[in-house]
Amino acid sequence: MTAATPYLNSDMGEGVGLHRFGNDEALLDLVDVINVACGYHAGDPDVMDRTVAAAVERGVRIGAHPGLPDIAGFGRRRIALLPDEVESILLYQVGALAAFTAKYGTNLNHVKPHGALYGMLAADPELMVGAARVASQFGVPFFGLAGTAHETVCADFDVPFVAELYVDLNYNASGELIIQRRPEMIDPLAAAARVERAIEGGGVLALDGTELKLRFDSICVHSDAPNSVDVAAAVRTVLNRQH
Repeated sequence: MTAATPYLNSDMGEGVGLHRFGNDEALLDLVDVINVACGYHAGDPDVMDRTVAAAVERGVRIGAHPGLPDIAGFGRRRIALLPDEVESILLYQVGALAAFTAKYGTNLNHVKPHGALYGMLAADPELMVGAARVASQFGVPFFGLAGTAHETVCADFDVPFVAELYVDLNYNASGELIIQRRPEMIDPLAAAARVERAIEGGGVLALDGTELKLRFDSICVHSDAPNSVDVAAAVRTVLNRQH
């Protein structure tokens, strides 16, 4: 449950060269914050540039969405890394995006890891130290899962933490996200119902039916689901009713 009305975020800029993924243009009119791919799992300099420019034009806040160096697997395959390597790949990617936000006269809003890296950092405090150091260096919050190493390590480094709720991914009984290799169609009404129930304190049902009490400040809708615009619009309607 969350004390204040949460805001909506979405992962964007996940194209490479002539290849484009997601529904970025339509989603920019529905979300409050975006997480921009920084080149390792997707994104390239031109894609980052266009995505940042479009977000600035619409007044949407911009965060970095660094991933594992795995374009073929879209950053959804785990790669063994040492803590120092985590810090290096995040610093490289976040620094690249920060250069584009500076170009358009805005500030980097946050850091949110992508895909398999997100789950790896949630489960391993030693790896998470590298990510917290990068967020601290840039002076921005970190988006992650409440009650995991995301939150505890950020607290150790005095990094502001933003807890997320997902409406287009399932959770297991331990509250961990189940990362799918390929996006699927999501029922917009079910996504809206999950948000409404969670805001009212009813919790979120895991895949096995376990009720999870999840604290959250922001809600993520992935842009690469086929009907992500419909899902985001349904969630937006719920959030608008909270004001």
